Amino acid sequence: MNSCPSDAASQKIRTAFILGAGLGTRLRPLTDHVPKPLLPVGGRPIITYAMEHLRNAGVERFIINTHHCPEKYLEAFPNSRWEDIPITFRHEPVLLDTAGGVKNIEDLIGLERRIIVYNGDILTNLPLEPLLRRHAKLGTEATLALRSRGPLTNVRIDSRGFICDMRDALQNPGVQACLFAGIYVLETAFLQRLTSGKIESIVLPLVESIRQNPRSVGGIVIDEGFWHDLGTMEEYHTLRDQAL
Repeated sequence: MNSCPSDAASQKIRTAFILGAGLGTRLRPLTDHVPKPLLPVGGRPIITYAMEHLRNAGVERFIINTHHCPEKYLEAFPNSRWEDIPITFRHEPVLLDTAGGVKNIEDLIGLERRIIVYNGDILTNLPLEPLLRRHAKLGTEATLALRSRGPLTNVRIDSRGFICDMRDALQNPGVQACLFAGIYVLETAFLQRLTSGKIESIVLPLVESIRQNPRSVGGIVIDEGFWHDLGTMEEYHTLRDQAL
């Protein structure tokens, strides 16, 4: 467990890793020839809402992993920038899932102590500042943004703000079952737990970290703002023409 000072400078995170490599199978045929995060909502690609959200939180650089139709990202961002923010793309010839994807960008992170990881297919304006403050306060390896309600409340948090179970892997009910909002702060030291080239969800190494140290993964319930996971055709069509 890392010790993180709580001053504003220590909370600032320069780099965000946006997960853009998924196949979007539940939105086929819309995603047959375009990555899901590039589907339009309100006349602009879904992923640009994540970029705007992160920029407003102080992020200065994006890393995006690609797999399905990677050339579409270069068409959408031909200068490898979104507005004033540079983008580094990292292609995955074999889809590595979340943990494998994070490990695959290790060389791009450099000497930074922590990053924000953000699912590229969610739409939310939940405030990120409480997440950054909680991470600094707890000094954890990772801190997850949570919601108290949602379609899948399978993350358990204890009374001290630590994650005590995910997907019932540890059979620890904690005090509240929550939805994982798809956004988390990750200490780069955590990448030492991951294996290069291994296809693996981030949930598994997080659970192993909790098993070894019950205070290694933090969480915070943030119910302010809206949150949408564009996981179904119905949800997408409901939001497609809205200006969020």
